[in-house]
Amino acid sequence: MPVVDVDPDELRRFTGHGEKGDDELLDDLFELGLEFEGETEDGLFQLEFEADRLDRLSVEGVARSLRYQYGDDSGVYVPSTNDADWTIEVDESVPDERPYVTGAVIRGLDLDAAGLDSLIQLQEKLHATMGRGRAKGAIGIHDLTMLKGRSRVEGGENSISYRGIDPDGESFVPLDSNDELTPAEVLTDHPIGETYAPLLDGYERYPAIYDDLGLFSFPPVINGRRTEVNTGSRELFVELTGTDQWTIDRMCTIICYALDARGATIERVSVEYPDRTLDRPDFETDEKTVTHRRIERALGIDVDEREVIDLLERAGLDAESDGEADALSYRVSIPPYRTDVLHPVDVIDDIGRAYGFNRLEPEYPDVSTVGGRHERSRHERAIRETLVGLGFEDLLNFHLIGESVNFDRMGLSPADDALGAAEPATIAEPYSRDYETVRTWALPSLLMVLENNTHRRYPQELAEVGLAAHVDSDENTNVAEERRVAGVLARTDASYEDVKGRLASLARAFDVELATPATDHPSFIEGRVASVVLDGEHAGVVGELHPETLVEHGLEVPVVGFELRADALR
Repeated sequence: MPVVDVDPDELRRFTGHGEKGDDELLDDLFELGLEFEGETEDGLFQLEFEADRLDRLSVEGVARSLRYQYGDDSGVYVPSTNDADWTIEVDESVPDERPYVTGAVIRGLDLDAAGLDSLIQLQEKLHATMGRGRAKGAIGIHDLTMLKGRSRVEGGENSISYRGIDPDGESFVPLDSNDELTPAEVLTDHPIGETYAPLLDGYERYPAIYDDLGLFSFPPVINGRRTEVNTGSRELFVELTGTDQWTIDRMCTIICYALDARGATIERVSVEYPDRTLDRPDFETDEKTVTHRRIERALGIDVDEREVIDLLERAGLDAESDGEADALSYRVSIPPYRTDVLHPVDVIDDIGRAYGFNRLEPEYPDVSTVGGRHERSRHERAIRETLVGLGFEDLLNFHLIGESVNFDRMGLSPADDALGAAEPATIAEPYSRDYETVRTWALPSLLMVLENNTHRRYPQELAEVGLAAHVDSDENTNVAEERRVAGVLARTDASYEDVKGRLASLARAFDVELATPATDHPSFIEGRVASVVLDGEHAGVVGELHPETLVEHGLEVPVVGFELRADALR
């Protein structure tokens, strides 16, 4: 989940509720589903967000949601826009791998230090989530006064061009540099260029954006220093490039809404492709239809027509009713910044949140049977309770993980003959590279927790019972799933004997015979790792984590761990 730093004073200013104290404000944020993770040294709230509500990745977006929750705003809001004075011409030389562009002009912006920090954070959070680390969409924000548009014969408006450039072609001065570099030199000699160089692997020509003075943006890598934005910038040019038009249009919309909240005026931009012209930003609303009966059935409440419409408006939506009695339905308008509303169920979820899920009364379903705990669930609960009794802290981690976290940072390859080495099941359209595959084993998740807990006191003893999966053509679903048991001990004197002792106690608790013959595993130290064999069957691995694995995770104390199949403890 993304974590965003939000200034509580800015939040009070944008909501118009300066009387609210921090505790009351945090309670209101929790009602929105935003969890408080602590404060920065500067007193900023660190809030964990649901990955689908990308419109809340800035203080402006959070304040908008709060104003709807307070009843200060209602219905769909669409910013007014001025006619286009700038054009982005898309040249046929643009690389096929990154063919799409969009943009907007921002005028009359009062950008103080807090506003600039919020804009930069929103840009980077959108890169990390919807933009998939800039691979699917990348944002460039420029000081408009430093651009010189090419005057066009027809209409006289300003024009810039999106085109392809030879890697060793025209040079420019990138941000955080005083030297003129070609695009190829940026990828090898600039720290930001080195970070994003893999995005351009295999490109014969690189994407580039020009004005009448020359190259000023090298997407998706870095902007030119000439158009750098600062607190004195009052007019901005926002451009986005990517592999999908819808994605970059939605990213642009979210940025425009945030800047509109700061009093800016949005000016449209014409995007001229060789075969069509787009008018951007795209502020078109979407529409979903949901029946009254389905709303009541899903939420388990009785509501009348007027109340449903009121709840939808408090959720920032608009609605018109159609029909009567059992045929009553609603045509619901969705604002353009809501990228998460894909189905009528999402509309019902918004109604439930506006109503207040805490107000819902729990009821037994009207069925002839009463549910009970599954045998597998009872078994896993017994494992968890045993692990807690052995001194471990029980965790529940995400099953989705980044491929590099699952393999590279553990010194493992999918082709290795070792626990966790398998072809991963990948997500076709992930929001973020942090959640692009289903993990093939559980230890990487525990190492990530240790990495995030380096500021906490040792020892740290963590365990998890959870899902792991890999591609298997013999399965009907093409994916084989397993339940895994994993544990780690992190402390200054952690050794193989310590973790084997815990493992032996776990085996005794389930009356299975444990053997630990020596083995090899790239994530562990050679000679300090063994197979876990339970009742004569290979079930997992146990040992001391390799120093290179610890360095990858920023850990400065020894870590020992184990992982095995949960069904081996039956």
